[in-house]
Amino acid sequence: MALLLGIDIGTSGTKTLLCNTRGSVVATATAPHSISTPKPGWSEQNPAMWWAAVGKATKAVLREAGAKKEDVIGIGLSGQMHGSVFLDHEDTVLRPALLWNDQRTAKQCDDIEKAAGGRRKLINMVGNPALTGFTAPKILWVRDNEPAIFKKTKRVLLPKDYVRLCMTGEYATEVSDASGTLLLDVKKRAWNKTLMKKLKLDPELMPPCYESHEVTGHLHAKGARHLGLAEGTPVVGGGGDQACGAVGNGVVKSGIVSATLGTSGVVFAHASEPAYDPEGRVHTMCSAVKGQWCVFGCMLSAGGSFQWFKNELGQPEVDDAAKRKSDPYDLLTRKASHSPAGCEGLFFLPYLTGERCPYPDPDARGAFIGLTARSDRGAVIRSVLEGVTFGMKDQLVIFEEMGVKVSKVRLSGGGAKSGFWRQLQADIYDKQVALINADEGPAYGAALLAGVGVKTWPSVPAACRAAIRDVQVIKPNRTTAKEYARYHAQFQRLYAALKGEYKAIAEL
Repeated sequence: MALLLGIDIGTSGTKTLLCNTRGSVVATATAPHSISTPKPGWSEQNPAMWWAAVGKATKAVLREAGAKKEDVIGIGLSGQMHGSVFLDHEDTVLRPALLWNDQRTAKQCDDIEKAAGGRRKLINMVGNPALTGFTAPKILWVRDNEPAIFKKTKRVLLPKDYVRLCMTGEYATEVSDASGTLLLDVKKRAWNKTLMKKLKLDPELMPPCYESHEVTGHLHAKGARHLGLAEGTPVVGGGGDQACGAVGNGVVKSGIVSATLGTSGVVFAHASEPAYDPEGRVHTMCSAVKGQWCVFGCMLSAGGSFQWFKNELGQPEVDDAAKRKSDPYDLLTRKASHSPAGCEGLFFLPYLTGERCPYPDPDARGAFIGLTARSDRGAVIRSVLEGVTFGMKDQLVIFEEMGVKVSKVRLSGGGAKSGFWRQLQADIYDKQVALINADEGPAYGAALLAGVGVKTWPSVPAACRAAIRDVQVIKPNRTTAKEYARYHAQFQRLYAALKGEYKAIAEL
């Protein structure tokens, strides 16, 4: 039995997945992580926690599949993007990793844009503006605020690439994840040494950069023991979680777009040429397909907003009909379904952790606007779902302004599990939305990339054609879609009206 292993080092946990050489998923397993927030707006993790979770989840998925260690013929890595792991000359981790949703680096973003000669010049150099979530501002923050640690730093690795080092002893990254550092020339698919010189950063800080399907190393003895796999198993470049998620959704050709509602909310489109938004509202990066690119946006608190509501404002959710506990999210969406579209003018702004797309604003805050005495529990819940989906719609609008074709939206993540939320997305996007046969996210994409690396398939598009197909297509309700177009226009005006107040609130 030949199997391919995908490993996704996420924010809240590590997921492992085994699929066979036809692309059919055999087994999955997860191991949780915790997040540290030592100050407001800060977000960190201990990289040792990722490595422990990778070992636990890999051994668990082998048991679940009833597989032997020799059955795994290739490994692909996916991971949360932008995180920074600082290593000394002995590969010792010098401090907790700063994560993608860490907001402490506003000053360093300004410094980067000034060094580059302005935002537009920076976008021309690396495809994106300086945002607080990216890696380069984190490196400068450590240099500015923790000089003793920076002086000891030999390498800076992204989360999945630290795990790769633990597995293989090799320093390596690949173009999709490297695109999110703000240090890669996205057009040339190579480190931008000109920008690094302007920032007074040694290019040797960053590891060699590969294409996503290329083999970057092999399991050494210690890594093999930790994972319960065979020594010498090849490990491919893999990809950032968004690029791997796109492969796992078959978004490897023009016209098909993915919308993933996890903790964050990401809309992702394939592009055969690098296309830039001059305002930097969405990101242009290298895709996991060799010689191809992608455009995507990321709102920071999408499913995270719904989770916040459940945890902080929810009640012990009980199915009244069955008089038993059920999935609380199912019960919440059922309650929301009884309220009218638009909630009679009640809006939720989903900026609980600042925002990134379409508003790169770490000071943005969440809000309910339009509450009245008629606003019942169902309306409040539905306004959260609508607000998150309006934020996703914002990204689709930008894509179409850039000339990126959007003919179909493939759904994944928590928002794809609810029939109510699927129809809500179709109506708000005013597009056909689809579910595919394997909604396993980045770990599945990483496994398919491993298959390309070990020659199971000749290319990433070929792997997707062989493994992925639509199983359900949902069309928008035209009447509801027109109604939501009016509500979305009002939703967009609310951020502009409150932007100045957000900054004042943050300064309090």
